Amino acid sequence: MNPLESRLAYPFGETLPPPGRKFEIAPGIYWIRKPLPFALNHINLWLLRDHFEGRQGWTVVDCGIASDETRALWDEVIDHELERLPIVRVLCTHTHPDHLGNAAWLTERFGAPLWMTLGEYAMGRVLQSGLLGTDGPSTLEHFMAHGLVDAAHAETLKLRTSYFARLVPAMPLSFHRIAAGDAIPIGDETWQVIPGFGHSPEHAALFAPGVEILISGDMLLPRISTNISVHAMEPEANPVQQFLDSIDRFAALPAQTLVLPSHGRPFRNLHERIAQLHQHHEERLAEVLELCARPTSAADVVPVMFKRELDTHQLFFAFGEALAHLHALWFKGRVVRTRGADRVYRFQVAPPA
Repeated sequence: MNPLESRLAYPFGETLPPPGRKFEIAPGIYWIRKPLPFALNHINLWLLRDHFEGRQGWTVVDCGIASDETRALWDEVIDHELERLPIVRVLCTHTHPDHLGNAAWLTERFGAPLWMTLGEYAMGRVLQSGLLGTDGPSTLEHFMAHGLVDAAHAETLKLRTSYFARLVPAMPLSFHRIAAGDAIPIGDETWQVIPGFGHSPEHAALFAPGVEILISGDMLLPRISTNISVHAMEPEANPVQQFLDSIDRFAALPAQTLVLPSHGRPFRNLHERIAQLHQHHEERLAEVLELCARPTSAADVVPVMFKRELDTHQLFFAFGEALAHLHALWFKGRVVRTRGADRVYRFQVAPPA
């Protein structure tokens, strides 16, 4: 456990739900885990006992990626853990494949609606369709404009097409829109929608004041900071500032709120975690600003921010995050951006006013 993580409290200790089984968090609120084929090797999903539109059953929060292994584990949960009751609603915090991948499969299987924010649902439809060229060559062009020169990574990125669609093979063709400030009755609790930006277009965290439980999605994780990237689709975004502004919304919640994150273990002391995340990004920004004493591209920042060897999948996120921190400084006027004769964007400390 790293020093920052040790300042949090873990009410369930080292306990993890067994594969294909649920673990009770509170009455009517259960934790299940699904595997991921990445370095971040799991996602936490949540089962909430519900009575919806006249049916007793379950609301599922997030779905896991669409893989044979994940669906086999879902079959075990459905057969043994749902008390012979149906899934009556699927709610996804955001559009990333580990959260959305099985939404169509589950909604079709149970005749259940999908609940999401408009921004997340629309982005999911765009990415799943592949019609707008949001990966492959467009990502490569974006990275090259910010200094990528490694030929092997470049070739892999060029061929990285339909990546999203492989993990999210289908999207429900309709959805029920949720939005900031909504109060959603689920079972015996009412869950308030708290929006988040920077990690994804319109992330929805859920807070139940009656039991002081927050389903934080990817906005508050206990061990790592969620990825915050500038992508080819929105090449001049400022996601670091959006993320920091978003997590400050959680500061109004009670200090001992139980946080149910998408990765890692449930924890308390969310105010401490908010402060840690602010400090983490302040340190990153100071580190990047120091590099910008000379003209610096995102490619120059990656090995300083991420000192381990990266495969192409990891580089995708590292590159986007390096650029996001450069953009945060740029939007604040701390650095200026220029584009050289080689067509690469570089950032340098702004001259005194």
